[in-house]
Amino acid sequence: MTALLVGYARVSTEQQDLTAQRDALSALGITPDRIYVDHGLTGTDRNRPGLREAMAACRDGDTFVVTKLDRLARSVRDAHEIVDELAQRNVKLSIGGSVHDPTDPVGKLLFNVLAMVAEFESDLIRARTREGMKIAKAKGRLRGKKPKLSPAQEAHLVKLHDAGEHTTGELAELFSVARSTVYRAVQRARHKPGLPR
Repeated sequence: MTALLVGYARVSTEQQDLTAQRDALSALGITPDRIYVDHGLTGTDRNRPGLREAMAACRDGDTFVVTKLDRLARSVRDAHEIVDELAQRNVKLSIGGSVHDPTDPVGKLLFNVLAMVAEFESDLIRARTREGMKIAKAKGRLRGKKPKLSPAQEAHLVKLHDAGEHTTGELAELFSVARSTVYRAVQRARHKPGLPR
């Protein structure tokens, strides 16, 4: 079987665009049908549908490709866990076209430095966000983000999802939201008291 390139792209908010990452992955030789994405999910969240699908698509000898390490993980621990899982399955990791070799001491060092920088950036963003929210709250401007779906729409979406007659993509299109919004609505419904998990 021929080894494949499997790409993964991620943006943290619904407003951000994946075009630059998709273009960079295409330039690295990945076909559009082999690019998996997560829209509106942070790198600190390991429970990402696009990441799960991309990892599941990799077979022995394939290469998992990201444009930058912070698109894959925002903590040293998560980065190592993902890389260890790939290595156990004999899948290589390519970061922006450079293949990471976990057995090479210099490669290992560079990977650790990149992972630490990604985690540091994530911590800085969190600190700035907390500071901004504190200032906004003090000025009486903190109201929170408006939900994409009303409670009635969300309940209807979950009901359609549970019926199993529509894919996540179809539900996203039907309600004019991103797939990540569908996943989050279903997750919230699962964690409501009194509902089966």
